[in-house]
Amino acid sequence: MTPAWDLDDYADLLAAARAGGYRFAWFGEGPERGDLFLRHDVDLSLDAAVRMAEREAELGARATYFLMTESVFYNLASPEGVAAIALLRELGHRVGLHAVYPNAVLDGRFEPVVAWHNPDPEYMTAPIPGAVNVMEPRYFDPHTYRSDSNQRWRSGDPRAELRAGGFPWLQLLVHPEIWAFPGRTMGETMRAMLEAERERRLLQLAEDRIDLS
Repeated sequence: MTPAWDLDDYADLLAAARAGGYRFAWFGEGPERGDLFLRHDVDLSLDAAVRMAEREAELGARATYFLMTESVFYNLASPEGVAAIALLRELGHRVGLHAVYPNAVLDGRFEPVVAWHNPDPEYMTAPIPGAVNVMEPRYFDPHTYRSDSNQRWRSGDPRAELRAGGFPWLQLLVHPEIWAFPGRTMGETMRAMLEAERERRLLQLAEDRIDLS
């Protein structure tokens, strides 16, 4: 089945994990048989992260959201960023740092857990003092790792194997913007995200008393 790449399809993915008997786990624990480490690298859109987090909360799922302090797309110090962090936690999720190498600078906004942004092999799995690296050997094995990067499942769509309980445990990397905006390809999805961003920016300009006539 070709993925629909929307939040309903994402709900089906979570249902497959439930059917397989998996339980949501936190980095810093395990891994033990049946653990599902649900990870979200928020590269582009806080709005997409919040929408996914709300859907997960409705379905009883919990995840770790990795947010950037060096993003060119969003600002965690803005009212929007502060509100997003608070809401993610209110919904039962955790917040980690999506760091740009070598700047893994943790503060009170983050759990002591780090996911590198676009990592290179020479440091991807290396220990990080004072924090868990989600790609360190404890949590990363190609056989128990799946990612939807660029809207393509690495090593195949995991839901059939999840439903069958085929993974002893799994780290599942899901990027919220891929599922929160419509599109059958990464190009279509990114253009839909940019159009939504355009509308959001226009509203922000109007709220800032900018004459848009």
